[in-house]
Amino acid sequence: MTTTVLTALCGLASGVALAGEPTFTLTILHNNDGESQLVDAGGDQSDFGGAARFATLVQDLRAAASDVPAGGSLLISGGDNFLAGPEFNASLNNGVPFFDSLALELIGYDAVAIGNHEFDFGPDVLADFLAGFSSGGPVFVSSNLDFTNEPGVQAFVDSGRVARSTIISVDGRDIGIVGATTPTLPFVSAPRDTIINDVAASVQAEIDALSTQGVNIILLTSHLQGVDEEIALVAQLTGIDAVIAGGGDELFANANDLLIPGDVAEGPYPATSTSLDGATVPVVVTPGDYKYVGRLELLFDEAGDLIEIGQNSGMNRVAGGDNPDAVDPDPVVQAQVVDPVVAALADQASNIVYSTDVGLNGIRPNIRRVETNLGNLIADSFLWVANERAAGFGLGTVDVAIANGGGIRNDSVIPLGDVSELENFGVLPFGNFLVVVPDVPAAQFKEIMENAVSQIENTNGRYAQIAGFTMEIDLNETAQVLDDDLNVTTPGTRVRELTLDDGTVLVTGGALVEGVSPGVSVAIPNFLARGGDQYPFRGAPFTSLGTTYDLVLTEYVRDALGGFVSVLDYPGGGEGRVVAIGGVDPVGVCPPDLNLNGSTNFFDIVTFITLFRDASPAADVNNDNKLNMFDVMGYVDAFQVPCP
Repeated sequence: MTTTVLTALCGLASGVALAGEPTFTLTILHNNDGESQLVDAGGDQSDFGGAARFATLVQDLRAAASDVPAGGSLLISGGDNFLAGPEFNASLNNGVPFFDSLALELIGYDAVAIGNHEFDFGPDVLADFLAGFSSGGPVFVSSNLDFTNEPGVQAFVDSGRVARSTIISVDGRDIGIVGATTPTLPFVSAPRDTIINDVAASVQAEIDALSTQGVNIILLTSHLQGVDEEIALVAQLTGIDAVIAGGGDELFANANDLLIPGDVAEGPYPATSTSLDGATVPVVVTPGDYKYVGRLELLFDEAGDLIEIGQNSGMNRVAGGDNPDAVDPDPVVQAQVVDPVVAALADQASNIVYSTDVGLNGIRPNIRRVETNLGNLIADSFLWVANERAAGFGLGTVDVAIANGGGIRNDSVIPLGDVSELENFGVLPFGNFLVVVPDVPAAQFKEIMENAVSQIENTNGRYAQIAGFTMEIDLNETAQVLDDDLNVTTPGTRVRELTLDDGTVLVTGGALVEGVSPGVSVAIPNFLARGGDQYPFRGAPFTSLGTTYDLVLTEYVRDALGGFVSVLDYPGGGEGRVVAIGGVDPVGVCPPDLNLNGSTNFFDIVTFITLFRDASPAADVNNDNKLNMFDVMGYVDAFQVPCP
């Protein structure tokens, strides 16, 4: 937990010392980052989460709030209401209304923040998502987004479905709800021509406008990618009473709150911050995936001043099965949302698209920090398909390919055996198109790769899985910094060596080799070519190859690899494409387990011998760019340490 959060946390359970007596109790039920996890929480948490159980728990908590004299409840989402993946693919195949739209409307949200993932497929799909709501349902709020240049979404601004803020009457009291969306939106999603304005100024303007209308209880629901951002924002605002945050999935809970097994609270619920006018403001957030409903009980006096936090405030897990707090799924949400999604997932799971004799490592902290065999496979697919199609688009040879770790989403090791359409789609779910950016100058290509390794310490999604070249990086060196226009403000010195597979050296000793290449042709997802994850292409023209990157992976394995991924081509430890000085070790992976099946045995020894015999860089255990007995000794030493 960050220092900011630690210093900001203080319990309000004993009340806020303000004048007046409580005359109105507002119960705010909230969650964030549902991200299309509609069926259940998944894996070994299948007895938790799920939109149908969530709906029932919300109904129960609303009923309890209605029993409080002089009060009522609101249900608010902190954004990221859908996410690319197999579940959302079921919505795309089903068409409008999307299953996520149905879920949010049936659950009964009053106001919903607009998060970054709502733009992952562009504003047109966001408009389709909004079109799935009937005349009732929630208002989507964001004070700092301007959709003037996006007519599809602007139509919902004109109709009132999307607004900078909204006013909802609860037991005769007007409650103002202001929205905000992360200003990093252009770098983490695909907002196209959406205008992103300053957050603090936009939020304050809406607070002031609501106050002018006589609204004296004002909430903010914002998706700023981490509760620290909301805590910092509160310090710039006046007239705000509470904040519902989203994007960070933090867990704050009290001592008596039941949590999902394995979950640990970062601090008490709620967190707090101090506003510019000196008020203590509660800030709340939940983990995502419909696993919890937060309940913030606020007691106000007649003037709309917050007097205290009610004793019913805390985190409520969404439980099923044999748990003592289990709830039955809401039958309507189950029938209209969950059951159709389950059926769609079953169809995807039954369709086998290829097989593998090596586990494919897409574990999130690995795919975003180190070379992995799944990353290599994906980058190779980009490069192979780009070259297969280059002639048809009037392009020459494509030199290299880049896949950003943030676009690879399975967060697991795909096990040995058959790989289904469901698993494959979960790896690359965003629907990005493969494009080619031709003739990137060598100096700019170095800046692109400096960006790719600039935030490894933060497990940032910009980390590059690569094909067509190798590089050596030194994490003790300076990380590159870019401004909002993707111009370099602090030059990076982490990329020490960079060599194309044809032997052309672009960087050595950290310096560019002048005059060696007229330009590098790059195969890359369109998200990155447009500046996503701050890749500094800076408007360079590109050609789309007309296929999404999940289909690129399938095509490569089917046509280039004969439908089979071999451990000899993609060993568990990678192939030495990226050598890091001061690097990080893979998480949850045993280095001598070359086929990533969870154990070391004779098969791994045979694989190493074969790699060594074939002079594969994957056998260079000590990363000295030589294959000799030191590598054999290093592997033997590693093999003797049992895998956990």
